[in-house]
Amino acid sequence: MKGRAVPEANSSSGGTTPYVTSAVGIEETAGRARARRISLFTQTVIWVTGLVCLAFLLGALAQAWSNNQLQQILQQEQQKTQQLQNTHDHLAHQAANYQDPYVIESEARQHLGYVRPGEHVVISTHGEIQAQQPAAPKPNKPAPSGSGFWQAWWNFFFGNG
Repeated sequence: MKGRAVPEANSSSGGTTPYVTSAVGIEETAGRARARRISLFTQTVIWVTGLVCLAFLLGALAQAWSNNQLQQILQQEQQKTQQLQNTHDHLAHQAANYQDPYVIESEARQHLGYVRPGEHVVISTHGEIQAQQPAAPKPNKPAPSGSGFWQAWWNFFFGNG
């Protein structure tokens, strides 16, 4: 076969395989067929490995996203717990404060109007009336010379002055 030219097979000329060996009538060797099968097997393994790795990657990303969501929920619940703990501490402090008999007496006197036996309640409405009326300057009237201590009290309680 020395010096002899081997025509190349044209893939569009009706030949089913574009290999030179099939153009001259020599079939593909067993080694070459095995190499093609190994190459196909290698490509299949690479693709399957890539798909498995992709599936693991997607699973890891989904798990990370889920963990992030759970972390945010946990942080919100911890903030609520802290707020409730602060409220509880405040209420416990108030409850301990109201165990003191002096505080109980003070609250009863201020809010409920309780008095001890023998005490007399004096209610001054003079300050409330001034708070409700617009502040207009009042001319200072000198007290009559005949009015004394009791007249000043009378004017203080009944507003005749």
